[in-house]
Order: sequence, then structure tokens, then C-alpha cells
Amino acid sequence: MFLTIFLGLFAFFFLLHCIIISRRVNRILEALPGPKGYPIIGNLLDFQKNNEKLFEVFLNTDKKYYPIYKVWLLFINTVVLLHPEDIEVLMKSTKNITKSVGYKFIKPWLSTGLVTSTGAKWQHRRRILTPAFHFNILKHFVVTLNEEARYLVSTLKEQGKGNPIIKDLEEFLTEHTLNAICETAMGTSLQGNGELELKYRKAVHDMLGIVPHRSVRPWYYSDTIFALSSNGRLQEKLLKTLHGFTKKIIAERKRFHEETNGKYLKNLEEIDENDGFSKDSSYKKKLAMLDLLIAASWNGEQIDDEGIREEVDTFMFAGHDTTSTALVFLLSLIAKHKDVQERIREEVNSVMNQENYQMTIPVLQEFLYLERCIKESLRLYPSVHFISRYLTEDMQLKKYLIPAGTNVRVSIFHLHHNPEFWPNPDVFDPDRFLPENINKRNAFCFIPFSAGLRNCIGQKYAMFEIKLMVAHILHNFYLEPVEELDEVKLIGNIILRPVEPLHLKFIPIKS
Repeated sequence: MFLTIFLGLFAFFFLLHCIIISRRVNRILEALPGPKGYPIIGNLLDFQKNNEKLFEVFLNTDKKYYPIYKVWLLFINTVVLLHPEDIEVLMKSTKNITKSVGYKFIKPWLSTGLVTSTGAKWQHRRRILTPAFHFNILKHFVVTLNEEARYLVSTLKEQGKGNPIIKDLEEFLTEHTLNAICETAMGTSLQGNGELELKYRKAVHDMLGIVPHRSVRPWYYSDTIFALSSNGRLQEKLLKTLHGFTKKIIAERKRFHEETNGKYLKNLEEIDENDGFSKDSSYKKKLAMLDLLIAASWNGEQIDDEGIREEVDTFMFAGHDTTSTALVFLLSLIAKHKDVQERIREEVNSVMNQENYQMTIPVLQEFLYLERCIKESLRLYPSVHFISRYLTEDMQLKKYLIPAGTNVRVSIFHLHHNPEFWPNPDVFDPDRFLPENINKRNAFCFIPFSAGLRNCIGQKYAMFEIKLMVAHILHNFYLEPVEELDEVKLIGNIILRPVEPLHLKFIPIKS
């Protein structure tokens, strides 16, 4: 009996192995280098590490098999691209725009919004949302971002009471980037301590604690097992809170526009950014992305309330955690490099020391040194350290053919630290982004906001927000490091972040 079972299992696994290696995808990918795999399970054991060690494993594998390699498990094949010329082919493709299997784990929250959709739906939503980041709309958002930056500074001053104060950067900054995106996306504030606001804020925090670990290593999880687990039940509860909050805000906003016969949706670009929808209106909220989506739905675009909810939730997810992480590393670098800190402070004070100054878009665009520092920080610590696509068509690279049915991973972190394009890659040097130095490099050597058709639609928004936060902080505080940044270990889930919290000391600048 035992022998019969053993022979049966052996025959089954042998047949499964033959099916796997005989597939067109596997036959073509056989030409690529990569770590040796075992029958059926492929490279599973190579990446069977805890989250803290997994990022280091990826980095070492990237270095060993540069500029391209493959890994696989069962019927899942992944090709890792590390050279800008290969990455450029993928980024410029108008066909291979589908996100890979890893993104399925954020779909319960975001459904198929701009981050997770593909094909005709993605193209349609991108077209609807692009005007939300036009200059005439961004100027409204900059007003809100300015107010949040002031609120951040006032919070620090209140807590420190005139004395230096040490803060956990991620915890502190996430609160304010979430405030900012909530007000610009939904037109509602989370600054208050109402029960609904606190419940929503906690749900966002708890949800981000569940999602990232699943998305990095999708083959380690069964959806059925997860749904029945304590985390699965928690996710269901959190989704009810998150979606309920968004739907409530959408309903309130639509009701206002219905009561005013939609008159504030007709010429959105002409609304004064400092006065909300109307000087004589009791409705004092400023223009939000939600209003543009409502206007689009009323103007015949195919987007219903659920579609609006998808996109609002997508921007809530994508628009605060990435920005807060970018600020964590940027402020830590600024604290470490005193000469850089002083030079940024001089640049922003040239405006902020003026009487009745205004931090408008044209003013922010003149902070050129600060912008170079932001870019160099994003090079060293890209918030989104990898992107993945699923090929729906064959893709011909310079040396290899990558067949349809393959997952393709772009290692942005490795790309940004490649000594072939970035001499002394671990050194912080903002002058790498002087125009004359930029012109010497392939444009796809630096892609913190992705690139091509699926680049980040909110990258200008993010840059303005980071500039405003840093400008207000450095105008009011000296920064000193607490931990040694060079010794900080990184963890690479969806978002790159330090394993242990980073702290800074904020020392008030006496007027």
C-alpha cells in the first residue's frame, strides 16, 4: 500500500515537473541566468526568509546576477530587470501595462482603481484623473498643503513648549501626510478628534500593517487561509470602516452639489484657491479631487459612485505613506549633513523671511537646491523600491526575449545604487541632479515615480508637499540626528522603510 502511494506521488510530481519545464515560457526563459532552482518549487527556498532579511537577499541576488535574471516557482516566472536600457523597453511599452500578481492583495481596499486596473479601464480613469493635477488645480492643493505644513510646525511647538523635542519620524509625519491627502482627495479634514476621524485614521494604519507583507511574497499565502485567519477577519472589519468613511464623504459632497444645482462644478479651474467654492457660500471646503470625479460623472464620463470610491481610496493609499516615508529619509539626511541643512534653510528663508510671503507654485519651483536634495534622497531611499508588471505580450530586449505570461520586476533600489551610473552610489550628493549631470545619464537611471505610461500621476503633488513640509520645518527648527543613518537597516515591503523607527531632535529657532 505504502509503495503504491509513493509511486503514485512520484508519478504525479514527475508529470507536474515535465509540464512546468515544457511550457513555452519556461523554454524561452531557460536562456536567462539566475539562481539554481529545484524541481517544481524552483527558487522558493532562496526567498524563504523573514521580512527583515528578505530585502537583503533581493539586493545580494540583484548584484550577483546583474543586469538580468530569472526566478520561478511552479507556474510563476519572474524576470528581474536591473539595467536602464532594458527597463526603458518595459516602461515605454504601450501594451505591457498590467500590474503583476503581487498587487492583487491591495485590491480588497482599492478594488480596480488607477493603481490596480489595466487595459481600457485604466486608460479611461487616467484620462479622467489627469486634469486633477493640472497647474490650475494643483494651486488649490498647495494652499491645503501649506496649511498642513503650518499645522505640523505648530504641533511641534506646542509639544516642545519652546524646548527641543525628539520625535518618531514615521509616526509623526504619517499623521500629517494623511491629513493632507484626505483634505485634497476628499475635501474633509482629519485634524479633529471626532470618533469617525480617529476610527478612520486607525483603520488606515492597521490596514497598512496587513497589506505590505502579503504583496511582497504572494506565493506564501492562500487567499482562503488568509480570509479565515485573524488577520483576514481584521481586514474585513477595517475595509468596512475605510469604505464606509469614503462613501459617507462622497454622499455628502454629492448632496451639496445637487442642492446647488452643480453650479460649482462648471468652471472648477476658475474657483479662487483661497476662498473655497464661493465667498458667500456656507460651504467653506476647498476644491478636492472628489469634486473633479463628481463633475466627470455628471458630464457623461463612465464612472459611478463605486468608481469614484475606488479612485479616492487609491489616492488615500498611494498619496500619504509614500510621501511620509520620503520625508523620513530626507529629514534624516538633512539632519546628518549640516552644510546641506543650512543651505536649504537659506534658500527657503529668502522667501519666508519676507513680510506677507506666499508659498505659491512659482515660489516652490524656485527652490532648486531643495529639489536636488529631494531627488538625491529619493535616489538613495526610493519610497517605492520596485515595480512589477505581468507581460500580456512578448517583449524583446537587447539580448533576450521575455515571453508573455512572465512577471517582470524592476529593482528601482538597485538601479539607483548602480555604480556604473552613480559613482560612489552610497554618498549623498545633490549635485548629481544639476542639469549638466542629468544630461550625461540615461533618463531611466532615476525613476522614483516609475516612468512611461504608468508613471505616478501625483508626482508633482508629492514634490510640492515635500518642499512645503521641509521649508516650514527648517524655517522654524534646527534638526539633529538621534540614530546613525548609515547603520539603519531597511525593510522592503511595498514601501521601503527602516526596520527600527528613525528619530530626530527638533530644536526651535528663536526669533
